[in-house]
Formats: sequence, C-alpha cells, structure tokens
Amino acid sequence: MDQVEIRRALVSVSDKTGVVEFCKALDARNVEIISTGGTAKALRDAGLRVKDISDHTGFPEMLDGRVKTLHPKVHGGLLARRDLDEHLRVAEEHGIGLIDMVIVNLYPFEATVAKPGVSREDAIENIDIGGPSMLRSAAKNHDAVAVVTDPADYAELTKELEAKGGKLGISTRRRLALKAFRVTSWYDHAIAEHLQHLEDDSDELTPNKLVALKSGTELRYGENPHQQAVFYATGRKPQGLGALLQLGGKELSYNNLLDLDAALRVSADFEDEPFAVVIKHTNPCGAAIGKGIAEAFVRAYDCDPLSAFGGIVGLNRPFDLATAEAFIAGEKFIEAVVAPDFAPEAIEALVEKSKKKWRKSIRLIKAAPPKLRTPLEYRSLAGGMLAQSSDVQRLDSDAIKVVTSGVPDNSELQELLFAWSLCRHYKSNAIVITASRALLGYGAGQTNRVDATDHALHRAGAAAKGAVLASDAFFPFPDSIEKAAKAGIAAIIQPGGSVRDEEVIKACNERGVSMVFTGMRHFKH
Repeated sequence: MDQVEIRRALVSVSDKTGVVEFCKALDARNVEIISTGGTAKALRDAGLRVKDISDHTGFPEMLDGRVKTLHPKVHGGLLARRDLDEHLRVAEEHGIGLIDMVIVNLYPFEATVAKPGVSREDAIENIDIGGPSMLRSAAKNHDAVAVVTDPADYAELTKELEAKGGKLGISTRRRLALKAFRVTSWYDHAIAEHLQHLEDDSDELTPNKLVALKSGTELRYGENPHQQAVFYATGRKPQGLGALLQLGGKELSYNNLLDLDAALRVSADFEDEPFAVVIKHTNPCGAAIGKGIAEAFVRAYDCDPLSAFGGIVGLNRPFDLATAEAFIAGEKFIEAVVAPDFAPEAIEALVEKSKKKWRKSIRLIKAAPPKLRTPLEYRSLAGGMLAQSSDVQRLDSDAIKVVTSGVPDNSELQELLFAWSLCRHYKSNAIVITASRALLGYGAGQTNRVDATDHALHRAGAAAKGAVLASDAFFPFPDSIEKAAKAGIAAIIQPGGSVRDEEVIKACNERGVSMVFTGMRHFKH
C-alpha cells in the first residue's frame, strides 16, 4: 500500500515534547487516540479525547504498570496484514481493532544509569518492555503502520498528513520503521553494556562484538577536503573526547581530533608532575616536565619550535593564567589545547585581551582521559575491523633488567623511564632522546631503526651528549648503538629480545653506554 490513512493511533511516551500538539493535529482529523498512564493524562489535560489502554484491551494495567500494552488487542492490531483476508477475519472475530500509528518513545534508561549512584533496582525498573515490543511490531508491519519514535518528526508528519488528506506514504513509513529498529537495537545495546559493566568496568574481546557509535557530529571534512567525516562518541558513558567540552575557538576538524586524542593519551601517562606535550600529525614534537604547568609548556614548545608551530598542546594540569601568558609570548601559533580544566582569567587573557591573530580561533578543549581499565580500540580495514585492548600497561621499574657492565644511576634511571613513557606514543619504528625530562630528538614512522636513530640524533644535535635514548622495540643490529654512542648518548632503554642481543650489549660495553631491557615492546602502527 502506497498510502495509509491514519484512523487510530496508540500513544505512550516518556518524552512528552511536542506530543500534545501532534495529537491535536491527529484529533482534528478524527483519529482515535489510545493512550497509557501519564501520557493519557497529559493529553486529557490539554482537552483531547483519549481512550485508556485498559478500555481498549478490556484488561487492567497491572504489576506497577509493567503489563499494560502486552496484549493481543494491541499487537494483533499492529501486526495484522491488511492485504490478507484471513488476518482481517481473525482480527474481526476477536474484536481486534486495527492500529495505524504508534507514537512511542522509551523509558529513559541511559539517562537513569548516567546518574551518580544509580542502584541496580532503579536501572532494572527503567528497562522498557512494552515500548520496544510495540515499536518492533509496528516497524515489522510498516506496510500498513506508521511508527513514530522521535518528537523531531512530528512537524514533518503533520505537514504530510495535511497535504495527503490524513495519509502517510510508503517512503515515510519505511524511513520511520528503519529509525524504530535503530532505536530498539541501540536501547538493547545500552542495557547489555550497563549490565555487563556493573561489576567489571573493563571491556572485552568477544567473537561477536557490537560497537556503539552515538552523538554523531558532522565535521567539515575528513583528512582532506574531498572526504566526508563524522565524529561519534563510544562507550556506555561519555568519556575522553566523547565527553569533551569546547570552551572556545573554531569548530574541530577530523585532524584536530586525531591530534587531540594523541595529546590526551600522552598526557595521561604523566600524572605525578606537571607535564605538557605538543603534538604534530599525532606524534609528540615537544614534551617536558615542569615545576608548574606553564614551565612544562614552555619547555615542551622549545623542544622543537619549528614543528610546534600550528601544533596541538596537551596538559595534565588545568590551563592557568601563567600558561596563557606563555602561549601569548613570542611568535607561537597553537591550533588547540586540551586540558582537564581552564581558569576563566586564563581564557580572558588569551582570547579577549591578547593581540594574537589566532586568539579567537584557538580551540580550547576541556577533556580527561577515559577511565576504563582496559579500553578497547578499533581500526577499520577494507572489509573488516581490527580490535585490541589499548596499550595502557605501564612499566614496573622493578622489572627493568640492567644488561651492561655500566649501571645507570638513579637520575639516569628516572630519565630512562621518562623517555620510555614518551617513546610508546610514536609511530614505529620509534626512537626518543631526552634529557632533564624534556624531549631532545625523535625519529618516528621510519621503515628501519637506523633511520629512526639518525632522525632522533639529528634533531637532538649536540644536546645528545649525556642524554638517554629509548627504542620502542629491540635493536636487530649494533649499528644504531654505534651511532648513539658516537653522539654521546649515556644510557639506552629498549625491550630486548633480538637474536643479536649479545652483540648489541657488547657494543654498549665497548663504548661505555649503559643499557637496560624492559621485556616489553610498544609498536604503534
């Protein structure tokens, strides 16, 4: 049937936005309105004619409202095929009136479980049963029934009913049915995720995996202007960039979000002291510890000012006035900054009072790293999806094994741990050189470790003398060790595990370089 006339509608909504106005439009066309509980009261209070669900079914609501629409006179009226005489005969025999429209939205389960301290009992009581059942019945029989789940559709449906003499077309009914199935699938997924995580706040890899993507925000374009892009939040509760609050600046781009994610991940590894990182193309080009967050930023930016120009800054402490003043000083240009909070006076100094050309465009992002102990991360492939637990495991200093005759002192060991924490955030092959807990040089994404070492040493220059070096994976040959030693590197941290480990250790011993093994690799492709 291309066009279906709406003669009877069943209305039961938790979100009553716009429902009175929509039902008035139906009532004006003499549509019989059947309703339940609070919805029926709201419609009656507005002067509308309403038939209670219990009068329609001949059966009272019971069990605190748990059972009211689960009845053959409801689902028979929704599921009966209008093109089959036998269906219509059975409906008439049993006094089942056909229902042409269902207007239903569900108990606010997600809003309920998002409240702090919500009990299991409250969560369970907000699992809607009758609502999803009606939506599925109506959506299955969309050849004859219109299923309305979203108040945002009321106005357009009213226009179509007016234009078509109280009828809705098949294209509209199909669109509404698709929307209804998405609503019920999302609802069931939210319930399953909440119940799974009541006792265990970790995620898991399973043979079949549903990935929830919500709150899609259309971006200007993807990595390049000819690509489309949307940012979706994931997980049961908004976390990380899914819960970001933008306090100022231009809209975020696809590339901005990639770099902000990298900044957030790196910053999360340095909790104990003020730390700042500058990201360019997802790799840190500056990183440092400071006595305060402003000093940390200045040290990080000074690591590589050329690359830092137009970069993304990540801070593990609130953005304060001193940091704002550091941003303003000199010829810096920052695209965005992500921090756990922003002081109002800092925003005022940076955005309102400074004379920087980019002051109004800099994106100020309030966000914190996800709190899941073992979050999953996904990557799309041609024809598939990869999933893995995130690389959040940190190195236990007790697990470090000194393998050379030279033993790093406590200061060198702390520097090695700092370099190691940074190194795992670079694309492999990765080499990082640091001193005084600030980045000096880095080589990332190279196809061999010698080139990565050359890049890092070139960036570090003369400052490499006395510094430490970290490698995300083992050295397959002594060649990189020889280059590092020639430049004056004092100590090296690497996973170990090569068949040529003994040759690499020998090269260190011969050149007076101390080296430790971690037994842990940090490839990042």
